[in-house]
Amino acid sequence: MQTQISHFATSSLLSNRIQFPSFFRTVPSDAFQSRGLAQLVLHFGWTWIGLLAIDNAYGQQGIQIVKRDILNAGACVAFTETIISSRQDRNAPHIAQVVKDSTATAVVIFSTDVDLTFVLDEMLRQNVTGKVWITSESWAASSFWSLNKYSRLLFGTIGFALPGGRMPGFGDFLNKINPSMVVGNQYIKIFWEQVFGCKFKDRTSPEVPSNSTIKECTGQESLMSVQSNFNDVSSLRATYNVYLAVYAVAKALSDLGTCKKGDGPFANRICANIENFTPWQLLYYMTKLCLNMPDGRQLFFDENGDPPAVYDIVNWQLSPEGKLQQVKVGSYDTSITTGNIFTINNSLIQWGTGHHGVPVSVCSPSCPPGFRKAAIEGQPLCCVQCIPCSSGEIANHTDSLQCTKCPWDMWTNPAQDHCVPKTQEFLSNEDKLGTTLMATGISSSLIPVGIFAIFIRYRTTPIVRANNYSLSCLLLVSLSLCFLCSLVFIGYPQYEMCLLRQVTFGIVFALCVSCILAKTIMVVIAFKATRPGSQLRHLTRPRVSYFIVNSCIFIQIFLCIMWLTFSPPFLEYKSESNSGVLIIQCNEGSPLAFWSMLGYLGLLASISFIVAFLARRLPDRFNEAKFITFSMLAFLSVWVSYIPASLSSRGKYMVAMEIFAIQSSTWSLVICMFFPKCFIIVFRPNMNSREKLMAKQKNLSN
Repeated sequence: MQTQISHFATSSLLSNRIQFPSFFRTVPSDAFQSRGLAQLVLHFGWTWIGLLAIDNAYGQQGIQIVKRDILNAGACVAFTETIISSRQDRNAPHIAQVVKDSTATAVVIFSTDVDLTFVLDEMLRQNVTGKVWITSESWAASSFWSLNKYSRLLFGTIGFALPGGRMPGFGDFLNKINPSMVVGNQYIKIFWEQVFGCKFKDRTSPEVPSNSTIKECTGQESLMSVQSNFNDVSSLRATYNVYLAVYAVAKALSDLGTCKKGDGPFANRICANIENFTPWQLLYYMTKLCLNMPDGRQLFFDENGDPPAVYDIVNWQLSPEGKLQQVKVGSYDTSITTGNIFTINNSLIQWGTGHHGVPVSVCSPSCPPGFRKAAIEGQPLCCVQCIPCSSGEIANHTDSLQCTKCPWDMWTNPAQDHCVPKTQEFLSNEDKLGTTLMATGISSSLIPVGIFAIFIRYRTTPIVRANNYSLSCLLLVSLSLCFLCSLVFIGYPQYEMCLLRQVTFGIVFALCVSCILAKTIMVVIAFKATRPGSQLRHLTRPRVSYFIVNSCIFIQIFLCIMWLTFSPPFLEYKSESNSGVLIIQCNEGSPLAFWSMLGYLGLLASISFIVAFLARRLPDRFNEAKFITFSMLAFLSVWVSYIPASLSSRGKYMVAMEIFAIQSSTWSLVICMFFPKCFIIVFRPNMNSREKLMAKQKNLSN
């Protein structure tokens, strides 16, 4: 079982200790490289990657590990193509066409340099541009790429390369080579002529022609006086691994030879004989090897015979002379126990795709905030469509998988990337509608006050006296309060206001309608009392009308007290699912109580209307029953219209509808009940006399 050590065999199959128990190498297994390349690809955010590999164990095993790690990370593979080494063209035309047509910008390549040249030549012919090549170490350091024709295609390439290192004395050794050496003499002479531009004498033609411009090589020229790729030892990678392999074996032999007798590692503590050792003894020292390298790293072999996986991350850049050169931009070192094994300096990288910054390689553009990703049927998971979030939902980061619903009191901003408080809706006194209704209510309340003033001034006139002066004054006060009670519906609906607004409206309107009902009844009683022998004369006194008013109001107050006791109104925040508006309103608590209160007003108005309608032809001195009939008809019409209108409106418009109904119904009472009287009092004073009224009453009796 001979110990073997390789400086360039990277196949992961060689890590199988059962099949290869004595195999060692100074280069990492491809398994490490593949995982590192996958991490490199994902580092730049590339999620749509093309894969290209040679059809041997090196290429296929390496690319499968890359593919597995890419898919496990959530990225996708755009295509996987194979360089067929058995074909003369290596399948290059097909590969170049696939790469050119693909939307993937990043392409990972596992191949040898010789086979890859066929593909690159074909890409040059098809003018494939805008791609980023991710290299495996097998072709990263190839001398083929120094050719100028590949510079435009390979500029910006990034990938892994085996690390180089300092080999003490190796530069001096190369500079001492001369044509006098026996080994490789013919090759050295060819090299010598190319480096120094001279010509050695040919034995068949001992003299150089006199007309030749080529000087004769003497063999005494010094390589130290020229700079060439030959004696440049600053970036030797494969050579350095040969050096490490030899050094490792030498160190193992040194450890074997320096074993102290009686302190050996084998049975009975014996040592191996340096002049006659067995292969398994050397194998033991190889497994225990630990070399401290000049660059500070250590070389040792794990249980599979593999060294620590260390790679340089290199970027292919153009030198000032226009030639490709490899620039180290990072490292991948699995021997690091603390910190990140993957480091890269993005600022050092030059990209050849014409992009400013890191190129993009995605199947679909990122979905911005406000959108969610959705898979496209029949396409890889990385190929998605961006669907805007529904109303009331947000996505506050890029490439959201789902939208998040806003809280009940919040709504989405126009970009749908964060929730904002909903617009509060209530009938504000700063709102145009609220300001208009408030101004209308205040100004309208002054009209009954003005009429009240007229009645006070002309209280001794027949028209005022004939229309129950005290009850009319009470009615005017209640009408003014009806206008003012609409103001409690305007503004932020605080809890106290919610309790009072409907109750205030119900009681004030009950007072108003009760006064009209009392006037209606008093008109009928007054007519009946004028008949001879009538027993109703004592009912014409003012206290009867006050009793009617108080009785009617008492019932309304009782209904309101019961309402406030058992199911009072309360402040409510109403948020509709498809609206960015938060409605702040007063919930009436008990709909039954609200409609009972409103229905009671309707009952009083209906009784007044019926009684007034039946008494419209009575010989009243000023036809009061007809005016009451018209006023109650208008009043009931307004509130009957209000019912369907309120059910079809919401928010501040529902409140505005009720205020409009309050003010409209109050105006109908003011106009029908008092405008005709005021017109006669102010503009027809001649009609405001006892003779005229008595004549009118006589005409009505006839």
